[in-house]
Amino acid sequence: MTELVVSVVVLTAARGHGVPQRRRSGRGSVRVRDGGKRLGAAELGEGLGERATLVQFSSAFCAPCRATRRVLTEVAAMVPGVAHVEIDAEQHLDLVRRLDILKTPTVLVLDADGHIVRRAIGQPRTADVIAALGEAV
Repeated sequence: MTELVVSVVVLTAARGHGVPQRRRSGRGSVRVRDGGKRLGAAELGEGLGERATLVQFSSAFCAPCRATRRVLTEVAAMVPGVAHVEIDAEQHLDLVRRLDILKTPTVLVLDADGHIVRRAIGQPRTADVIAALGEAV
């Protein structure tokens, strides 16, 4: 009986730690509207898309960043007027600090004017990116 009680306590504690940790470290970590922040071609190093822009903050040794690049490139190719811009977080620390980028990959969805309408941390799924674009266009 004691072993059962200990098991239940351990599992409950693990779940209590696991759910917030999972939210902080990837999927499910999404924020809508980013306090009116706006990005332009000067900050991005490239022009904005006609309808929306997918901005990806990456780092050199980030495995999920490579998968995120593939997803965002595919979506940008599928949806007319959408651009994908990848920014090396280590090379743009001033922008990373200004936008509170804490982990890579972080994806920002910008509308045609460069306003941040969605932010996600971790590797996104294609369906989630397409849904987020619905808010931007």
